[in-house]
Amino acid sequence: GEPRKFDPKFRGPIHNRHCTDIICCVIFIVVILGYIALGVVAWVHGDPRKVIYPTDSYGQFCGQKDTLNENKTILFYFNILKCASPVVLINLQCPTTQLCVSKCPDRFATYIDVQASYRYRPDQWNYFRQFCKPGFNNPRKSVAQVLRDEDCPSMIIPSRPFLKRCFPDFSTKNGVLTVANQTTFKDGRGKTRNVTDLREAANGINNVLDARSVGMKIFEDYAISWYWILIGLFIAMMLSLLFLVLLRFTAGVLFWIFIFGVIGIIGYGIWHCYWEYDHLKGIPGSDLTVYDIGFQTDFKVYLQLRQTWLAFMIVLCGVEVIIILMLIFLRNRIRIAIALLKEGSRAIGYIMSTLFYPIVTFLLIAVCISYWAVTAVFLATSGEPVYKVMANQTLCKYANLTCDPETFNTTNVTKVCPGAQCTFAFYGGESLYHKYIFIFQLANAFVFLWLVNFAIALGQCTLAGAFASYYWAYRKPADIPLWPLFSSFGRAIRYHTGSLAFGALILAIVQLIRVILEYLDHKLKGTQNSFTRFLLCCLKCCFWCLEKFLKFINRNAYIMIAIYGKNFCTSAKEAFFLLMRNVVRVAVLDKVTDFLLFLGKILVAGGVGVLAFFFFTQRIPVFAQEVPMLNYYWVPLLTVIIGSYLVAHGFFSVYAMCVDTLFLCFCEDLERNDGSTAKPYFMSASLHRILGKKKLSPKKA
Repeated sequence: GEPRKFDPKFRGPIHNRHCTDIICCVIFIVVILGYIALGVVAWVHGDPRKVIYPTDSYGQFCGQKDTLNENKTILFYFNILKCASPVVLINLQCPTTQLCVSKCPDRFATYIDVQASYRYRPDQWNYFRQFCKPGFNNPRKSVAQVLRDEDCPSMIIPSRPFLKRCFPDFSTKNGVLTVANQTTFKDGRGKTRNVTDLREAANGINNVLDARSVGMKIFEDYAISWYWILIGLFIAMMLSLLFLVLLRFTAGVLFWIFIFGVIGIIGYGIWHCYWEYDHLKGIPGSDLTVYDIGFQTDFKVYLQLRQTWLAFMIVLCGVEVIIILMLIFLRNRIRIAIALLKEGSRAIGYIMSTLFYPIVTFLLIAVCISYWAVTAVFLATSGEPVYKVMANQTLCKYANLTCDPETFNTTNVTKVCPGAQCTFAFYGGESLYHKYIFIFQLANAFVFLWLVNFAIALGQCTLAGAFASYYWAYRKPADIPLWPLFSSFGRAIRYHTGSLAFGALILAIVQLIRVILEYLDHKLKGTQNSFTRFLLCCLKCCFWCLEKFLKFINRNAYIMIAIYGKNFCTSAKEAFFLLMRNVVRVAVLDKVTDFLLFLGKILVAGGVGVLAFFFFTQRIPVFAQEVPMLNYYWVPLLTVIIGSYLVAHGFFSVYAMCVDTLFLCFCEDLERNDGSTAKPYFMSASLHRILGKKKLSPKKA
């Protein structure tokens, strides 16, 4: 990289900026307007109730306003035994007539019995009739014709609504499965069937019911313990803040304690291996080689060989030597990294408001996710009902072809496949809008990714601007401008929306390709073409690496944009070359920062987790009376641990951004200035001390 032309009057993030990447900004605004338009169109055409409510065989959903189903919100299957057939798995539709009813049947009855007694038991006929097709009231029609035309179900079974569908009301009595205390029932076609047939038909319903009761218990636990969970998260927030504030005093100590701890543990490992090696001397069989023994499933056999312990010892010695050599050669870089971490802690101390900026990013992303999800649901439900031929025989040649319920009975299908029906299959359509729904869904996903990446970019640029204004203040804290975070946010939005959108766009394209590759991989799971699978695997790996690399480049480009206000490409190029000129420092700083912040997250989550565990298991005598009675104490406990980790992650992401910004500023400072009175360093005294009094040439890493 060539040294750039320096502006001698440079004093931190410049204020006389101009708009960058205007074309991208215009495209971004147009795309957002288009996205809003897409949402409106989907909202007009779609009806999410089609997803929430079940749909009957006539393509109307149960509970649909201004139809006969308005007060009938539950779906009833004429012959639930057919739901056990393999056709269900293919079409996700049961090959039997489905009807909306206002309540599920509560008794056993067959059509044959009810029809035979309708003259002297009209109440039974009227009860059964509500489960027949609307308007059917002809008890004189022969049973065979009624069942052929599926005017009425052949039987009804005591059922209860579950997920807005009528399912048999199972219970177990003395370990035997029963429905309304009966183990057998008449199927209305002259046979007596066992209740277990129903169980197969409604397979998995019991598991789902169990899951439902577990779900209810978990919900109860949350309802009782929510404020304790909030207290736990508040403690996590306080601990995170404390950790960040204390880092300026403890960063070095923590790091060195850990490093020497690792060296000590490995040293002990070497001594133990030597002791075992020496101890096995002269014991018969211990001098055999691993090669002599061959592969053994019992690994203890290997531990009785001297060769094994010798190999362990050599490996551990190698690791120990590498760590010690790295410490010797990189000691200065590690000291700079620790000094930058302390400096970061100091910067956050002066600009505390930055710690709460992640809340803004979180809210923006939450808005994006909810808008995307709502649009996706409306798009998915914006079709007209499509009907398909549903045949009892799996070999019917008309099966799964589209049909029209109005004219179905006059077609040839009913003759070729007796018992076939024209039933609702799914929502789709033939119009131009419906044909492009898949494209709209892709566009919806793409703009969603773009907006999420933009929200993250905006956060990074805002924080970078605030921390850069701290670094480039000659006298700290006197020269730090007022409201550094707010003014940095204003600068990013006003001048650099285009640049941030450009960076986000590149990432969104790569992420969309990754989503498509995942989709293809999922689709091709069934095929055994190993070459295709291998190719997909390679592509997924490449794009994963590319995304990681782009995120790194973007992050540093946004820092340069925040400092200099140049466009995205220039900033990315300058950041990249600046980092390449300091590549060892980058690697060391990255690893030291990652390690300390990871340690911090584990400390916060672990500390709060242990506290919560003692609290919810009533092991803290002072609060024993306060503990709510819970079904599962792990519900609030896990929530507190995961929540604490996320809270710590939010705070520490700001800190990581701070360190990265200060590092880039530090590299710039070294290249621009030489510490003379004409070109004084802007770095703090502690950083200056580590570099020593010697003058550093810009090339020296």
